[in-house]
Amino acid sequence: MGEAKRKRLKLQQDLLLSKEISLARFNLYALGTRLSMARIMAYELSWWSCLNENLIGTVFLDTTDDDYGWILLARDRVGRFRCVKVEASLRSQEYATIGLRTAIAYSVQNEDVSELGFQADEPNEPFDLLRVPADADQSKLHPYFKELIDRPGRAPARAVIKEIGPWLAPSDPHFVNEFQFKQFDQRLWELYLWATFRELGFDIKQLEAPDFKCRAPGIDFTVEATTISPSQTGPLAEHPNPKNTEEMKAFLADYMPMKFGSALMSKLNKKDAQGRHYWEREETADKPFVLAIADFHKRAEQDQPASMTFSHSALWPYLYGHRIEWKMEDGELSTYAVKTDTHDYKTKTIPSGFFDLPGTENVSAVLFSNAGTIAKFDRMGVVAGFAAPDHHYQRIGFRFNPDPNALNGIPFADNVAAPEYIEGWSDELQIFHNPNARVPLSHEWLSGLSQFYFSEGQQYSIIPDHHVWASMTLMTKIIK
Repeated sequence: MGEAKRKRLKLQQDLLLSKEISLARFNLYALGTRLSMARIMAYELSWWSCLNENLIGTVFLDTTDDDYGWILLARDRVGRFRCVKVEASLRSQEYATIGLRTAIAYSVQNEDVSELGFQADEPNEPFDLLRVPADADQSKLHPYFKELIDRPGRAPARAVIKEIGPWLAPSDPHFVNEFQFKQFDQRLWELYLWATFRELGFDIKQLEAPDFKCRAPGIDFTVEATTISPSQTGPLAEHPNPKNTEEMKAFLADYMPMKFGSALMSKLNKKDAQGRHYWEREETADKPFVLAIADFHKRAEQDQPASMTFSHSALWPYLYGHRIEWKMEDGELSTYAVKTDTHDYKTKTIPSGFFDLPGTENVSAVLFSNAGTIAKFDRMGVVAGFAAPDHHYQRIGFRFNPDPNALNGIPFADNVAAPEYIEGWSDELQIFHNPNARVPLSHEWLSGLSQFYFSEGQQYSIIPDHHVWASMTLMTKIIK
């Protein structure tokens, strides 16, 4: 056999050891890997893996030198995909693609893939959010965590958490225990925020407090996460459970602003052992500081959705101290803001207008999403190709309606597993900018998200067409 023929045969055999994967699947695997500068320096063209997906890689165009390259990733000691090989300055995309696929073949055939990704900076053992310690009291597991690990249809969420968990858990010794037992909602909210900020292109450093430091070229801000939980004592302990339009209006006008206010004020007033607020610490001083809030105070019941699906409409009036009224004039929608002084429920009264309160000038913005749930993790897992066998995932809800006269969102019902279905981590995210902020958060840093403002008695917003106001995911097991 001639040398040329032997090389062709070897290449053909090598190419059989790799496969092309979708961008969504690669994005999940590499969610914590890409640095912010990589998005500027390179444009990814295709994504590949070995047959069992223990090695992944991408072919890219170098946007500076206008040539091509590839990068190969393997799992480190705690399960995170890390760079192990890279080659650049290649003459064509085809040449780079062959280079990556032959590199995958070489590693599979000649190297110990299980150790190839070790970086010498990892903790000594893997972190698995889903693995319950053998000596744990199973009866004390959080019910949502039990749902996550036991229900077959939650396989997509488990696949997503398996990839994200190792990036967060090693920095916090309490993360795994709290996720599994007492603070599942709070920890899931942090996992969601981390994934969202990574998707938006930020490098993230986990701090002792606040939770996240987000950076990219020319961008630097910090975020503290908080959640609304059920009230155990006081006037708010008895939940109103609105059953009609009037009761819902009263619930959103008074009860929910108090719930939002309690969580936000707690973070605003919190100090460390040295007496410093979040924005006064070394990592946060003179940078935009954001409070990220989610509502977990009432779980879904058989005949009622969880509170987060409808409570978000109470946040805007509380933050800005105004409610929005509307009327139709000659077929056109007219809106105007009406000042609200207080929120009153039973024996409790609080001032409206969080951003007008003393000390809130140090909060640059409040971030909210009603999507930090298991259902979101399920959908992102399905999009990445991890749907559970014999299960159907349908999402129903309302998207933003760009019609300036629209009173309601655009209803939709999507098959999450359909090839044309697209979803991002940040699709439901809302940013409420503080008009009195000492250090404002630039809207350009978070372009593509729904952003809200209040100035001179008027509401302003920038809302992308893909924004989802609210949704539910229906998971159905297919009986054959």
